[in-house]
Amino acid sequence: MAIQETVIESGGDEGQATEAFDTIVIGGGQAGLAVGYYLKRSGGSFVILDANERIGGSWRTRTWDSLRLFTPARYDGLPGWPFPAPGWSYPTARETADYLEAYAARFELPVRTGMTVDRLTKDGERFVVTCGERRFEAAQVVVATGFYGTPSVPEFRAELDPGIVQMHSSEYRDPSQLRPGGVLLVGAGNSGADIAIEVSKTHRTWLSGPDKGQVPVRIESRLARFVLPILWFVASHVLTVKTPLGRKARPHVLANGAPRIRVKTDDLDAAGVERVPKTVAVGDGLPVLEDGRALEVANVIWCTGFRQDFSWIDVPVFDEQQELRQERGITSESGLYFVGLDFLYSFTSENVGGVGRDARYVAKQIASR
Repeated sequence: MAIQETVIESGGDEGQATEAFDTIVIGGGQAGLAVGYYLKRSGGSFVILDANERIGGSWRTRTWDSLRLFTPARYDGLPGWPFPAPGWSYPTARETADYLEAYAARFELPVRTGMTVDRLTKDGERFVVTCGERRFEAAQVVVATGFYGTPSVPEFRAELDPGIVQMHSSEYRDPSQLRPGGVLLVGAGNSGADIAIEVSKTHRTWLSGPDKGQVPVRIESRLARFVLPILWFVASHVLTVKTPLGRKARPHVLANGAPRIRVKTDDLDAAGVERVPKTVAVGDGLPVLEDGRALEVANVIWCTGFRQDFSWIDVPVFDEQQELRQERGITSESGLYFVGLDFLYSFTSENVGGVGRDARYVAKQIASR
């Protein structure tokens, strides 16, 4: 079915022209593209707005060069098209970005890049989305901005000696960005452990933070080919908001993140990475650990994750703590949906290969309206 859109004159600022659609999807990553796939099949007009200049942009600009996915290609496909790589290979971030770009082209999804959304509000029964001078209107909106929100860093980072090179993990690309001298990785999750292994080849390296544990198998071993299907089933169908085990695990996962997947404790030890307590402050320009030690390092990489910033959403779907009120992506505001958030429905809700189920569910709600 052809995609139709309408341009109308609205009561916006200075008679600003408004493009009207049935549905607007905000975010053109894996979540937004998966929603677009199902919207295309069900008919109706829609547009996907993405802030990046190129589809797959976050995978190109906010990950380090050596990053590979933690799931094999057989579990990395979006609806309608498996990931075009050997099933037991682990795609790089760049390969993932290229796949997303090719996916949008393959299904002729109406993605508009370079469209940073400034505000989402409601005018009567319709939602209004503004992107600079552009204005869009729709009966339904899907927020699919994904897990790459605003880098979460402690305020005391500003007190570090200006001679120390510091960056968030989303800014790190390779060791050439670092000064000679020691490197402190703050955050001992997957990002911190992965980068620690890489930089330890050329720099003395400390990994700071509580141990998050590790999955019990090496994911690229032969044994993993038997174990991973079981783990994927558990993550997708057992760890969900509908099961007691999933509801118990969800707050822990959201607060503390997932266990280490690729890097094992033995790998860190073999690489000479020194494990140290949590970094809690800065003293005399140096990072200070929970045990009171100050580390004389030349570089600090904040592997402290991201926080979602929904301040641009001016619709009453948040509680007093600014937590989103939703059930499986459906909010209390009729016509407003979310896809691609951590543990939205299951442990795999944010994964490239896991987001399709949530996208299908939300698209079905949209079609029913």
